[in-house]
Amino acid sequence: MPIDQPLAGQVALVTGAGRGFGRAIAERLTAAGAAVALVARSQGQLDEVAAAIAAGGGRALAIAADVAVRAEVELAVRQTVDRLGPVDLLVNNAGLGGPYGPIGAVDVEAWWRAQSVHVRGPLLFMSAVIPAMAARRAGRIVNVASLGAFQVTPNMSAYGVGKAAQVRLTEHVAAERRDEGIVAFAIEPGTVFTDLAESTIADPDAQRWAPGAVAFLQELKAAGADPGPGLARCADFVAALASGRYDELTGRYLDAEDDLDELLAEARAGAPPRGPRRIEH
Repeated sequence: MPIDQPLAGQVALVTGAGRGFGRAIAERLTAAGAAVALVARSQGQLDEVAAAIAAGGGRALAIAADVAVRAEVELAVRQTVDRLGPVDLLVNNAGLGGPYGPIGAVDVEAWWRAQSVHVRGPLLFMSAVIPAMAARRAGRIVNVASLGAFQVTPNMSAYGVGKAAQVRLTEHVAAERRDEGIVAFAIEPGTVFTDLAESTIADPDAQRWAPGAVAFLQELKAAGADPGPGLARCADFVAALASGRYDELTGRYLDAEDDLDELLAEARAGAPPRGPRRIEH
């Protein structure tokens, strides 16, 4: 295995891989030597990412699928296994920002659709890959969650509830599958101005019901901060978790700003896990 490609021979599947964090993670994993299945609903975006990866000497497979539709998820996994091989790493990154509004006013169907992406999607993909991982007694899962899992932000229950469920789902998988060599992490990717942030700013319901969040994102946009470093930091973080060096931290909620070596040393010394950091908008 080349030293500069520690993931050579591995296969990863990344959802929401057409843009933002998902794209950055997929590109970083291929740079580390992994073959990556790119999954999202937009075939055009996926083809663009796959072409960029191929131009850089990597290997990627673009698969258009809705993460909330079981048949499409199972087909995506079968296509990945057939074309690339068994999945060693699953990154559940697909997500939604809205809908926005107080319970009792927010559209129930739109709210439930958000849960289908945040919770049903990861559950479907994990259910599809875990049996083979268990048979090989090896596998890693990274669920891209958020600090929103631990904060009650009025009028943003669809996002907060979905992310909280992702964290607890991760804890269950880690506890249930630890003895079979499967590890799972929930992560906070960091605050970066992405296309999702742009769509939030433009959303009339977000403007009405979550003006604080919109103002925060507008400040980020006005500052002109380059999203590149933040995306790269998150992608490097996922690649580090994929390496296997930090498997002892399985079941934890981790922040892309965390020092993993420090956390590992604390865990080995018997220190309890740290709580999530807090941010104020």
